[in-house]
Amino acid sequence: MEKEKQKAILESVLFTMGESVEAERLAQVLDVKPKVVKTLLKEMKEAYDQDETKGITIMELDGAYQMCSKPEMYDWLIKIAATPRKYTLTDSLLETLSIVAYKQPVTRIEIEKIRGVSCDHAINRLIEFDLITEVGRMDAPGKPILFGTTEQFLRSFGVTSIEDLPRMNTDRMEEFREQAEKEVQLKLDI
Repeated sequence: MEKEKQKAILESVLFTMGESVEAERLAQVLDVKPKVVKTLLKEMKEAYDQDETKGITIMELDGAYQMCSKPEMYDWLIKIAATPRKYTLTDSLLETLSIVAYKQPVTRIEIEKIRGVSCDHAINRLIEFDLITEVGRMDAPGKPILFGTTEQFLRSFGVTSIEDLPRMNTDRMEEFREQAEKEVQLKLDI
């Protein structure tokens, strides 16, 4: 394999991993000796460092290598990091968030039982958005995590406490329950 192709592979692996990777593992990827990988990475680092149009470099950390920003990019990174993130709540995220808000503290299993689908992604995104958090563990086999809403949730939805959330109309709740049961039955019939 040609040298430039090997460098492209190393660059891709280091970029995608986002963390340090040992020279031995990189050597396995390329099917070469670690010494070859170290030479290639040294050349890549020199090229990045000499090229003022590049904002990245390669750092060696105790025999492992990581792609990272050049130190002179710090001020620009701070600007973007300080900018508040905007997030979009999909229907799936809103459904999961509603269940947590009204049923808290609630486990992942309870949420999935209500929604009828896996909710790992939704829970992870809501945690990332700081709308829900782990509030403890249930005293049951396996000690499942209990989730609840955060102060950020209250700020985002303009309420001062969970008690301020709108109450569900009992007739509507019964209607929703019947719809959910019909949907489950349809899935079972298929």
